[in-house]
Amino acid sequence: MEALVVNIQGLSTNAADLSNLHIILKQAHESLQAESIRLLPLLDQLDPSLHSLGYLYILEACTSAALSKEQASAVLLPTARFINSCDKEQIQLAPEKFVSVCRRFKDFVMQLETPLRGVAPMLTAIRKIQSSSEHLTSLHPEFLVLCLLSKSYKAGLSILDEDIFEVDQPKDLFLYCYYGGMICIGQKRFRKALELLHNVVTAPMSVINAIAVEAYKKYILVSLIHNGQFSTSLPKYTSSVAQRNLKNFCQPYIELANSYSTGKIAEFETVAQKHREKFDNDNNLGLVKQAISSMYKRNIQRLTQTYLTLSLQDIANSVQLNSAKEAEMHVLQMIQDGEIFATINQKDGMVSFLEDPEQYKTCQMIEHIDSSIQR
Repeated sequence: MEALVVNIQGLSTNAADLSNLHIILKQAHESLQAESIRLLPLLDQLDPSLHSLGYLYILEACTSAALSKEQASAVLLPTARFINSCDKEQIQLAPEKFVSVCRRFKDFVMQLETPLRGVAPMLTAIRKIQSSSEHLTSLHPEFLVLCLLSKSYKAGLSILDEDIFEVDQPKDLFLYCYYGGMICIGQKRFRKALELLHNVVTAPMSVINAIAVEAYKKYILVSLIHNGQFSTSLPKYTSSVAQRNLKNFCQPYIELANSYSTGKIAEFETVAQKHREKFDNDNNLGLVKQAISSMYKRNIQRLTQTYLTLSLQDIANSVQLNSAKEAEMHVLQMIQDGEIFATINQKDGMVSFLEDPEQYKTCQMIEHIDSSIQR
């Protein structure tokens, strides 16, 4: 092994030497794998920025076997340091090994229950193997998983706003859009979440897959929250297998959407309670609760189209809230979110509904409308 370290140190300066080194490393593959974690001290003799290719081979061998928490902790820092400082040109000579090391790095931070430690290095890793910002790599989904687990939603959004035109593997696109949709849901960017989940549901597929099914469930619920309605009809370009089978796997969600369309909260809550265990097992109970909340909001918005003033108690009765106090909380939140324009008289509990004060002529509003049209 010492001879291999000497070769790595001496053959990492130019393209010709690196080519020879790569041949040597490939020949040493089996012996490296056999040593596994015992190779870790060798990394102290190498500079990850100068000897990136050799460092990568040894690091990949170190992490090839299952590691205990103590071993994972020991290898975590050298891996993060390598990802941050490695030479892009060298690691692209063995991109599959680099991806493998980065995936194991993600597994280690999850094993240690510290997903936040993996977010920044994984984003760096993506940039180092991307051919351009339009290239979706196998590490994109891994990065988004870490963002989800650490609730680093804003970090996840940084790559979701990039246009993608090149994909390595179809599964990468499914997972990227699915996890991306979940991040947008976490940030309440429901329009973008719908776009990403829609991409999963309508992507080409020869057989139905679990990712598309889970995406469809969330797509139904987010459609109710954001649009107040859901249609089971899919675009013509959707694969026939998805057209035929998705609804069969999501019947409780279809039933929930149908009850939402009636506008009757009691009926919706009955269906939600009936399938509560299913929604909970799917980790979608929070979205179901948001859908119920959106139903109250939409019923309140309908009242603004009919009445100029209304008491909080009348609002509570009309939209089936338990008390005037609950109605007040909903109305105040909607005013704060700009969903309705109203004032509340605290003395007599009357709500006065107002016209939208926006004149739609400011530069900021014109830019907002323009960006909405472009989307």
